Amino acid sequence: MLKEYPLLPLRDIVIFPNMVAPLFVGREKSIKALEYAMGEGKTIFLATQRKAKTDTPSEKDIYRTGAVATILQLLRLPDGTVKALVEGKKRGHISKFIPNPDFFMVEVEEIPEETDKDVQIEALMRSTIQAFEKYAKLNKKISQEMVLSVSSIEEPGRLADTIASHMPFKIEYKQNLLESIPHLKRLELLYAYVSGEIEIIQTEQRIKGRVKKQMEKTQREYYLNEQMRAIQKEMGEKDDFRNELAELQKRIKRKRMSREAASKVRGEFKKLKLMSPMSAEATVVRNYIDWLLSLPWYDRTKDKLDIDAASQILEEDHYGLEKPKERILEYLAVQALVKKIKGPILCFVGPPGVGKTSLSKSIARALGRNFIRLSLGGVRDEAEIRGHRRTYIGALPGKIVQSLRKAKSNNPVFCLDEVDKMSMDFRGDPSAALLEVLDPEQNFAFNDHYLDVDYDLSEVLFITTANTLFTIPPALQDRMEIIRLPGYTEFDKLNIAKQFLVKKQSEANGLNPENIHFSDGAIYEIIRRHTKEAGVRNLEREIASVCRKVAKEVVKQGPDTRIRVSEPSIAKYLGIAKFHYGRTEEKDEIGLATGLAWTEVGGELLGIEAATMPGKGGLTITGKLGEVMQESAQAALTYVRSRAAALELNPNFYKKLDIHVHVPEGAIPKDGPSAGITMATAIASALIKVPVRKDLAMTGEITLRGRVLPIGGLKEKVLAAHRGLVKRVLIPKENAKDIKEIPGKILKEVELVLVEHMDEVLKYSLVLEDPEKLFRRLEEEAEEVLVPSETPDSSEEITAH
Repeated sequence: MLKEYPLLPLRDIVIFPNMVAPLFVGREKSIKALEYAMGEGKTIFLATQRKAKTDTPSEKDIYRTGAVATILQLLRLPDGTVKALVEGKKRGHISKFIPNPDFFMVEVEEIPEETDKDVQIEALMRSTIQAFEKYAKLNKKISQEMVLSVSSIEEPGRLADTIASHMPFKIEYKQNLLESIPHLKRLELLYAYVSGEIEIIQTEQRIKGRVKKQMEKTQREYYLNEQMRAIQKEMGEKDDFRNELAELQKRIKRKRMSREAASKVRGEFKKLKLMSPMSAEATVVRNYIDWLLSLPWYDRTKDKLDIDAASQILEEDHYGLEKPKERILEYLAVQALVKKIKGPILCFVGPPGVGKTSLSKSIARALGRNFIRLSLGGVRDEAEIRGHRRTYIGALPGKIVQSLRKAKSNNPVFCLDEVDKMSMDFRGDPSAALLEVLDPEQNFAFNDHYLDVDYDLSEVLFITTANTLFTIPPALQDRMEIIRLPGYTEFDKLNIAKQFLVKKQSEANGLNPENIHFSDGAIYEIIRRHTKEAGVRNLEREIASVCRKVAKEVVKQGPDTRIRVSEPSIAKYLGIAKFHYGRTEEKDEIGLATGLAWTEVGGELLGIEAATMPGKGGLTITGKLGEVMQESAQAALTYVRSRAAALELNPNFYKKLDIHVHVPEGAIPKDGPSAGITMATAIASALIKVPVRKDLAMTGEITLRGRVLPIGGLKEKVLAAHRGLVKRVLIPKENAKDIKEIPGKILKEVELVLVEHMDEVLKYSLVLEDPEKLFRRLEEEAEEVLVPSETPDSSEEITAH
């Protein structure tokens, strides 16, 4: 709303709202403006001149922002000047000057004060009041009554204006404050200006202090008085400590803790009251009390017990992973029926990138609980888990207690990441310390060395993650419920990419859904030829790489660009393929059998080669094989020797031949017994010169009698066979129970053949005109009680190099 007021230009003063100030007016125009205002409601507009020395200011010489003020009193002095007492009412901004020959007349837009007040403004108000109080202590011209008056002001705008009116700022600074309308900006400026004034006064005092050292004896009394003030100020720190103790006592009364912890806190508080505030022991005790008071002893979040809603959240966040999802829903169901249930200790085991840690976050969201994560990779000190005793300098609680303090609730989802990567040294074994944490029968009274009181962890839902189990001590494994998260199938990866990864990376790289579209063939091409993993981490990286290149094209061609990423275009974005997909042998080969191996990143195809050459019965095994795998090769050769007659081999063949078994990719260490039947097949093929089927893979441990024993990691191995376009897989009969874990889509494309003896393996794997004939010969030989026609000399043994 615009109003017309007479204008009084001011020199060397800025009038703020709510400020009362006397003005001595001598210029004729200004006196006429005052007289006019007295006859028109006593309201006048006060604005400051840019330069105080200008006697006849023009419109350009006057700041546009000023204050609408009321004239409280007008007094004519004998020398012809006028003394006016004015009170600022509100801010105003000059819209335009109205022509008037006698004085300045202006049209003013009144600026209303803001009414908002948030936490940031409240904090700034407190800081500004503290700064003003500090300034008042340094500058004795400001009375204590004024400080108390300022401290009682609750409106941020009025507070800023009142302090500004009492500070000796430059005119430019005061005008900046007058022109700052938002409270936040005004308070920030004011705080900066007041802090600057404090620094100036303190610098002045330091300079005076240096000068005082050179004072004569007659001036020493003043200096001694200043010393007394400084001593009294130091003594005031006792009062601060007393206030701190009173605040601490209130916190102790308000805090709900266990009986043992409450008793401990009260005892420590009594000791603290008797200590000097400057002693090191007081700091230690104070920190200890703070830790006990900051823990969420009985603070807990309310569980969401809606199974359908939890199931929906888990499905939204992760594709597949049925077992862990089912286990969490079971926990929710039991929680709904039983008031209190001990938190389960789950261990997600699987290759990198399958979603173990992110699933833990999703579980916390589904349960409505807080989530905390503690990485145990590389932890080798038992005190990291249990904390240090308070006798040590800088002692702290262990990571378990520290994490609970961050969680702010007593029943969070607690993810102990990479539990298989812990190590141990002379400082202790952290995995042993975890035995108590992860035991539902003990963790209701977990004792941290620093706290030295029992803390209840029974309501915490612990989830540990690991890539392998063999590095986790058996005692720790026994305390956890192991849930395996196997690698994803290609179909799973396709769905994860379409539902999650493409969308996530498109948004991360600033692309709209219209800018980029991945075909199924393109995603399959990335999965097969640019990644080789059980999880989806590298798949996400490759999709991100494609998105970055598409983003570059969108910037060049315009935001409406639409790019369809198809299978042929992947080479353009990602370069040549990094891996061969489905690389089976082009033809059936003699002495070459395809086995299956389990690795930390999923299953792998394992080619095993065997070759014979004239020699003296030596067995050479190469390919960086472990002891178990070397022994499997020896057992395989023994089986073949025992079946020499059925395989139509000379009984003494081994005396005149050397056999070399090699597993390619020799730089990679390999071990385990599951390649036993593959080695036996390769050796038999090399000896009888019959090729092995190219589209067949196998896995199983072999005994000297030819029995095929069960193996682990069947699902991962079958998935690897499927990736390699293998049509048939021979597996131990005792692994029939594990077939249900393999997706039905895979079973439709890969035929699983159950075998219990090596004779059956040879029947299915060797390319023979009449495999049944060989099988019958092997069976007949097995049924006969064989008496060797010639017993080899005991000195002629097959040696392993």
